Amino acid sequence: MVPDDRLSATLLRDALAALPDEEVVRRVLGGEPALFEVLMRRYNQRVYRAIRSVHRDDRECEDAMQQVWLSAYAHLGQFHGAAAFSTWLTRIALNEALARVRRGTRLTPIEDLPEEDHPMSSAPQDPEGRAADRELGRMLEQALDDLPDNYRTVFMLREMEGMSTADTALSLAVSEEAVKVRLHRARLALRDLLYARAGASAQSAFTFLGKRCDRMVASVLSSILHRPPAA
Repeated sequence: MVPDDRLSATLLRDALAALPDEEVVRRVLGGEPALFEVLMRRYNQRVYRAIRSVHRDDRECEDAMQQVWLSAYAHLGQFHGAAAFSTWLTRIALNEALARVRRGTRLTPIEDLPEEDHPMSSAPQDPEGRAADRELGRMLEQALDDLPDNYRTVFMLREMEGMSTADTALSLAVSEEAVKVRLHRARLALRDLLYARAGASAQSAFTFLGKRCDRMVASVLSSILHRPPAA
């Protein structure tokens, strides 16, 4: 039997995870900043992949991610729902990544945080699941790193994150036709054979899960829980 308190925590976590993005935003702006964690856990991997499509250095990517989440929180009142929250957030991530390319600078790396019990910590992964298709994932990562930046970004957003052509175009501030052309050229550049072999494992590449996700959530929450987002 699961103790009542653990069952209640599980039900609460599931209920929060099912909230629409817009409702979570409304409640965060209404005085529940801890719920920002729901958005972080929902989109940490998308933010990472968007930034990783511009930067090849993981530490730089994590620094940029922290700034993206802090910026998103600080400007949460500017999200009006004209586009999906995920699209709004992806645009912030890409802008931050591109700004870093122009500046050639980085933030102080995120400090390693002590492990602690957390009501929404990621569930441990099965060792066999972590190992499955990892070699193909690495092959795809290496091939993607060799693509031109604009092709790599489109491929990651469309094929790996499953964003629509329209949302990808909004995120990149380009036309839908440009997205289609870049995606087609990215596929050709990756070569049919490599993509056919690694395509089934694409979603295992550039993951941002487990302890890495937990560390990012804890770091950002420690910065925002004591100050409200801009209305």
